[in-house]
Amino acid sequence: MIDNKALAEYCDDYLSKDKFDDYCPNGLQIEGRKEISKIISGVSANLDLIERAIDEKADALFVHHGFFWKNERTSITGFKKNRIKALLDNDVNLFAYHLPLDAHSIVGNNIQLAMRLNIANPMPIGDTLVWQGEVNSKLSGVEQAIKNITERTPLVFGDGEKVIKKIAWCSGGAQSYIEHAIEVGADCFITGEVSEQIPAIAKENNIAFISAGHHATERYGVQALCQHLSQKFDLKHQFIDIDNQV
Repeated sequence: MIDNKALAEYCDDYLSKDKFDDYCPNGLQIEGRKEISKIISGVSANLDLIERAIDEKADALFVHHGFFWKNERTSITGFKKNRIKALLDNDVNLFAYHLPLDAHSIVGNNIQLAMRLNIANPMPIGDTLVWQGEVNSKLSGVEQAIKNITERTPLVFGDGEKVIKKIAWCSGGAQSYIEHAIEVGADCFITGEVSEQIPAIAKENNIAFISAGHHATERYGVQALCQHLSQKFDLKHQFIDIDNQV
């Protein structure tokens, strides 16, 4: 069991929260009960996940996508009101970590994705959120590996027989970061989403592109974080995956 403020302080420090200029506040977003002994992890703080956390009698919910994003309406009405009300009515803490959870070298989304895809020598590209590493596979083999871990069929641009040796990736909606992959000479770039202009950019630069799902590529960091917390502070932990095809 741990105090919610102490847990927030530990996570903020462990994930180096203050190093990031993010699109949302990171850390304890909604304050609930003081004592925490059971935590639930999930990707996004939608009502389905919140209600499941309440049903499981969680003291805290950890997500990658929380509330209060820049450029969204600041009024707490409609679906936002319903989500926040459910947390407050049931005294459940909401912790959300966005970019800090993408970038972390142990529990981050990108390193966790690399571990599951057996990518050798994973490392960030400079000070960007994009990572690079090494594989020895045809593009079709990389596609199959992604199918195996995400349990869905990715959208792939490129010749399946293309040999992939240097690979770059960034979880989530990072399709515009393909230029970082091109600059380091990657044979393939993996991210969660795709935009209209990406297939042409990939073709013109002889780089394969894989859209593996925003949600699917960001399941792993929050699980790893909460597994770490459960071991360090003797907390019960459960991951709940609310299916999302995007």
